[in-house]
Amino acid sequence: MFTASNLAELIGGEVVGDGSVILTGIAPADVAACGDLTFAEKPSYLAAAEAGMASAILVPRGFESATKVLIRVKDARIAIAKVLPLFFPPERIAAGIHASAVVDATAQIDVTASVGPHCVVGAGVKLGKNSVLMGGNHIGRDSHVGEDVCLHPNVVLYAKTQIGNRVNIHAGTTIGSDGYGYVFDQGCHRKMLQVGNVVIHDDVEIGSNTSIDRGALGSTVIGQGTKIDNLVHVAHNVVMGRHCLIMGQVGFAGSTHLSDYVVIASQSGIGGHLKLGAQSTIGAKSGVMRDVAAGDTVLGYPSASDKQAKRQWIAVSKMPEALRRLKTLEKRMNGSKEA
Repeated sequence: MFTASNLAELIGGEVVGDGSVILTGIAPADVAACGDLTFAEKPSYLAAAEAGMASAILVPRGFESATKVLIRVKDARIAIAKVLPLFFPPERIAAGIHASAVVDATAQIDVTASVGPHCVVGAGVKLGKNSVLMGGNHIGRDSHVGEDVCLHPNVVLYAKTQIGNRVNIHAGTTIGSDGYGYVFDQGCHRKMLQVGNVVIHDDVEIGSNTSIDRGALGSTVIGQGTKIDNLVHVAHNVVMGRHCLIMGQVGFAGSTHLSDYVVIASQSGIGGHLKLGAQSTIGAKSGVMRDVAAGDTVLGYPSASDKQAKRQWIAVSKMPEALRRLKTLEKRMNGSKEA
């Protein structure tokens, strides 16, 4: 529970109206009740919020209201991201090791960490301060997990996985599974052993049912602050830079390198041994088969620069009309020949 003034102080905003109004929750404008905070980024959203029951509205600077208490901030979306954890603090998990967990005698579990039901913690594993294995987790030998890490149920870490601090990995994800490497030998596919590992740096979040393969010899690397969505596949020896955004159902072939702040939209496929430059963007459903320069945006399958791809799409949309005109011309030409 906060007053509007308390909340504004915490997020660097200013109150317009009664700063003593009590805020007990946060909700969308159409379902907000008395005591709730809502937010509005546009004038049309503000009108909807004013028509609702919310006690206060979080808005960008310059917004005015004759009927509601406002908390004005520089950027309403950033502010709401700061506010949400205040009303919905993370669940606190008690430290300790559940009776059903199997922990190797050589594992080092910090006294503040939590190992949940049916976890298996292998030889030489290190689990840092305040980290949580929620349940059904398998942590392979010689893996190191940093501080304030949360592994949701059924996350698996294969041997030698290295995870930094404040990493959050959602349910069903597998880190360090075998890379896909084979050589053709005398009519069959001979497996190339994948003996590397996965290194995940600080402040990374990985969605559910994602698979990140270990390196063939070296490491598959996920850079600091990178966010990976659900159902993503990262092949062996991929290296991601800092603060990349990888959306759902993206697939990477092996040994591709991403620089910092790369954004890849959903259902894209990224070929192997490519380089994606800093702050490059890959549009949804793209098939990337060539390097992408820093700052460039590519779209389509196969991918092309955004301007070129849009020209191609416009041209394709005009094809039916062009074909009709061509048939009309053919008929005229055939008629003139017969005459």
